[in-house]
Amino acid sequence: MPLPEVMMRAAAAIGSLSVGLALIVATSACDQGGSQAPNVHYGDCPVSGHYGEFHISPETAGALTVKTTLPAPGWWNGATPDSIKSGYEYCMAANIAYRSGLDRVKVENAPFPEVVSGRTKDFDLALAQITITPERSKVADFSPPYLSSTLGVLIRDDEKIGEADIRDVRIGVAEGTTGEEFVEKRLEPAKPVTAYPNDPEMVTALEQGRIDAVVHDTTILLAYPQKREGKVRLVGQYRTDQGYGALYPKGSPDEDELDRIIRQLIDDGTLTKLSAVYLGAAFGQDPAKIPYFTVGGGS
Repeated sequence: MPLPEVMMRAAAAIGSLSVGLALIVATSACDQGGSQAPNVHYGDCPVSGHYGEFHISPETAGALTVKTTLPAPGWWNGATPDSIKSGYEYCMAANIAYRSGLDRVKVENAPFPEVVSGRTKDFDLALAQITITPERSKVADFSPPYLSSTLGVLIRDDEKIGEADIRDVRIGVAEGTTGEEFVEKRLEPAKPVTAYPNDPEMVTALEQGRIDAVVHDTTILLAYPQKREGKVRLVGQYRTDQGYGALYPKGSPDEDELDRIIRQLIDDGTLTKLSAVYLGAAFGQDPAKIPYFTVGGGS
């Protein structure tokens, strides 16, 4: 065969191969709905599922706008919205954004009482370890619960406070939380309860002796004995039969679609993996081994 003809056939074969490979790459990059996944990154978060499988109408074009309350180590790793790169709820938001075909997560910091009161606006969802309650459901809508919650009791390491005498000490709570309501309405302590606007301030007050115990979400308090070794310890927890949910603005048109994504994240094991990576490291101990207290003080 003449050399020019050989070269022409080889070129044609290479061209066909290139087209075939391009089609394979394009097909593998497409989701079930046919959208091509771009080379997007959400901090240090791993993302999975199909890019753009679900469709929402975000407040900000191309972004998922998420309200939270900082600081929240383990959940949102970083002190400011711009510095967040990882954490259980941040990476949960990243996976929601990815599966919604959105290229970034826009984090907005807000006081917790403001988030759960329905006073915040212009966001797609809030992820801030928010316990689903009937009262909150009157002013906002919630996703299916994605994590169960209990209330832990944190004390100074050199103290001996248990379920029998918890009512007789000075208790600190986080303002606007179910822990505050639980202490005031169910524990009914003999001494005034002090509410704090954020968790670090509350734990610092405990360390400095301005309060004697903290009652707050176990999954949040678990991080402190590890970070402040020898200063505080968890001595018990109360069952609440409640769970954390994503909060939506009341009447959000995206509620059903976001619910579908969160159920998928639960069912396909994504949230279990995120919990092991981010909360497991923050906990430093098995929450199941913390003794359960009863309101009545019995066993």
